[in-house]
Amino acid sequence: MRGLLRKLTATAALTVLLAWTSPAMAQSDAFTRSLAEAAAQDEAVATFYRYHRYQPLWTGPQDQARRHALIMALSTAEAQGLPVKRYDPADLIALAKAAVTEGDRGRLELAMTLAYLSYARDVSSGALTPKKIDSTIVREIRRPDPAVLLAGMATTTSPEAYLRALLPVAPEYARVMKEKLRLERESPSMIGISAAKLSPGDSSAAVVALRDRLIELGYMGRSATAIYDGQMQRAVQRYQLDQGLTADGVAGGSTIEALNTPPDERLKAVTVALERMRWMAHTDLGARHIWVNQANFSAEIFDHGRVTFQTRVVVGKSAADMRSPEFSDEMEYMVINPSWGVPRSIIVKEYLPMLQRNPNAVGHLQVIDGRGRVVPRGAVNFAAYSASSFPFGLRQPPSDGNALGKVKFMFPNPYNIYLHDTPAKALFANEVRAFSHGCIRLGDPFDFAYMLLAKQTSDPKGLFKEHLDSKGESAVSLDVPVPVHLVYYTAWPTKTGMSYRRDIYDRDRKLFEALTEAGVALTEVQG
Repeated sequence: MRGLLRKLTATAALTVLLAWTSPAMAQSDAFTRSLAEAAAQDEAVATFYRYHRYQPLWTGPQDQARRHALIMALSTAEAQGLPVKRYDPADLIALAKAAVTEGDRGRLELAMTLAYLSYARDVSSGALTPKKIDSTIVREIRRPDPAVLLAGMATTTSPEAYLRALLPVAPEYARVMKEKLRLERESPSMIGISAAKLSPGDSSAAVVALRDRLIELGYMGRSATAIYDGQMQRAVQRYQLDQGLTADGVAGGSTIEALNTPPDERLKAVTVALERMRWMAHTDLGARHIWVNQANFSAEIFDHGRVTFQTRVVVGKSAADMRSPEFSDEMEYMVINPSWGVPRSIIVKEYLPMLQRNPNAVGHLQVIDGRGRVVPRGAVNFAAYSASSFPFGLRQPPSDGNALGKVKFMFPNPYNIYLHDTPAKALFANEVRAFSHGCIRLGDPFDFAYMLLAKQTSDPKGLFKEHLDSKGESAVSLDVPVPVHLVYYTAWPTKTGMSYRRDIYDRDRKLFEALTEAGVALTEVQG
């Protein structure tokens, strides 16, 4: 810990507090007045203490277990990637050391309560409000009720267990914490791999550096080889698979760049990942749910914690108004042979200027009035309208070349985001797949549909084909809506280690800067 906690252990800190709050110091009117006056700034806190007749939660002689549990939790907050300065136990120690009167004890009581509530909020639901930092992170975060937190701490028989239970319970959280500790032990002066490309059969100092890095990361057992042999090729392929790179077994530019990424940069990624997990700690993922990791360009269906389907995806371009947002919702139905109602932003920015130059441009799109009726192009003077006054819509009817392909999957939301097929199949061969206007394009949409429909029919392919062959637009409801989670994790645990991805939308950088401003600091890596 920084500052005073570099000199005082948690036990020493407790000794200071316990010495000051000895049994001889009975509750007094001065304590009550001081606490009531200080607590007036927070209605939930004031209500709690009024209800409990201003009995202390932390500073009474009977409160030793709560004091101990709180100080220990605050002393390890930095390890969670939290902004310790919000609730630094060193500040509480300083208050305790400076306290002389019962009024001082009342102010210390409130300071401990506020530190507890701030810590409990941050560790259980995140230290940041993400939409204030990036407008495309529109995830709704469930914050704990302060009244519930205070009542829980007041009535628990095990304060330490109560505080531990505030942490996210997802097993991935503990695994990312483990990776954070590993990175903090990793040498900041690791040997870089100095090569543009290394291939099987090569032999050089750079190959030795590659070998050593793969061993260090756990992708190879101990080896003295100086040749890029089959064992090293297989290790490179495993590493590439984990990192979302083309798994060709050749250490090209992207692979070497990833291997050379210094531990402090990886620490930033895992610190942000921990914060993102805290945002979702109270989100019911659903026994069956869809998980779309934009940074991984993948969509998965989970059934009872197990991946039962996975496909590549294309996400929004990295442009201000095209990045795919982050949020959770419920998929309710799919539309087979969909028409494409062109979003207003695309109409006025891309198509209206084309139509003003040439009324016959984009001939595959129909002009639609406010009632959904097709308007003949000859009846519209496109040049007479501006982006704000253009009163028509554009629609592409069902077809082989429809921008949405043959099926779209709907979870109605204010952002007009959905999953869909696409005729642009070649894009799925790219390593970085950020090409859409914001919606998520699926690499295997038919198989995705079959997996969803298999829960409600014995012949999902037959049901789907029946609608597809009709050539007409039709909707098929899901008997049980499926939760959809659009997420953005650049660091995520795998079966073999950790998976890192590019920060394609620059979100992680902005979030880490916000965490730093809030008081989060990277633990210095060990040299």
